[in-house]
Amino acid sequence: MGENQLASGIIAIGLGLVTGVLLFVPFVAASYRRRGRLTLGRALLWAALVVYFWAIWTYTLLPLPDPETVRCAGVNLQPFGFVHDIQESLSRSGGGLRNAVTDTAVLQVAFNVLLFAPLGFFIRALGSRGVLVAGLTGLGVSALIEFTQLTGVWGLYPCAYRVFDVDDLMANTLGAVVGSLVALPFFRRREAAATAVAQPVTKPRRLLGMFCDWLGFTLLSTSITVGIRAFLLYVMDDRQAMLDEHYSVGIGAGVTFLLWLMVTLVSGRTVGDHAVQLEYDGGALPRWAARLLRFLGGIGGYALLSYFGFFEALFVLATLGALVFTERGRGLPGLLSGQRVRDAREDKTPLASASR
Repeated sequence: MGENQLASGIIAIGLGLVTGVLLFVPFVAASYRRRGRLTLGRALLWAALVVYFWAIWTYTLLPLPDPETVRCAGVNLQPFGFVHDIQESLSRSGGGLRNAVTDTAVLQVAFNVLLFAPLGFFIRALGSRGVLVAGLTGLGVSALIEFTQLTGVWGLYPCAYRVFDVDDLMANTLGAVVGSLVALPFFRRREAAATAVAQPVTKPRRLLGMFCDWLGFTLLSTSITVGIRAFLLYVMDDRQAMLDEHYSVGIGAGVTFLLWLMVTLVSGRTVGDHAVQLEYDGGALPRWAARLLRFLGGIGGYALLSYFGFFEALFVLATLGALVFTERGRGLPGLLSGQRVRDAREDKTPLASASR
């Protein structure tokens, strides 16, 4: 059992890391739109939530049994059946506090409560929701897990391979409520929305925007590449073309490059700029020229030079150097376009711009 729990934990961490990477850019964008900033503590809480989500699923569903050897489990629809189980177990062991804290029946209920306590904590800490929402969410998540087990993973198995227990629903719901109450002293009030309040433009914020551009570009181009190769292999049955990496990689990078360029030319900001709520203004160049140069001074230039390792490395070093030594970290995009970077929520009137 210990090995199974260890394996489930490793799987949960791995799936959590993958999910965290895939959702990183949307998470940053949502944080800046709702609160105007992203703190390290909040980022760590979200990372913990993602790992916790997968930990629940891997612990309750894994390991999946062999369909040939699966044994159908029972169903407990009697509420508070655990009370009778605990009484019987304690009567056999002689009762007492010492026996209670080590009793299997007691520990089973306690573990089900503790398993969902982090969910209630996260709901209050990250969603600013109270006990009622925590309890309903705990009940909903627990019911989804129990019904997944009851239906044999929704028909994957002929019958349930783990017991459907209504007492688990009750204990899990209680756990979510307890977690919400534990978080109450630390997160008493809903954080005020800061969507309309401009925040200082710092170099770490600019670096985060650049990272979002790079990560988003890499994930999208990789997804397109994998999709093309899967299409060639499974639909066109063209294994030779599928094995030609330059073909699929080139299309993936090219399509992503055009999408990023269109977003920048139309909106004036890259995907990373949108995520961290930054924009450029000022300068003497025409708008389209300034936007094009900003794009080429950032993710666009990196994408064009990505096939040339030496020049790609030089571009990255130049980008980081310009970020460090320019005002507000406007970097190469600001130097090439002659523009300055600012919070997208700042007053855009000429008077306000001139005063900064």
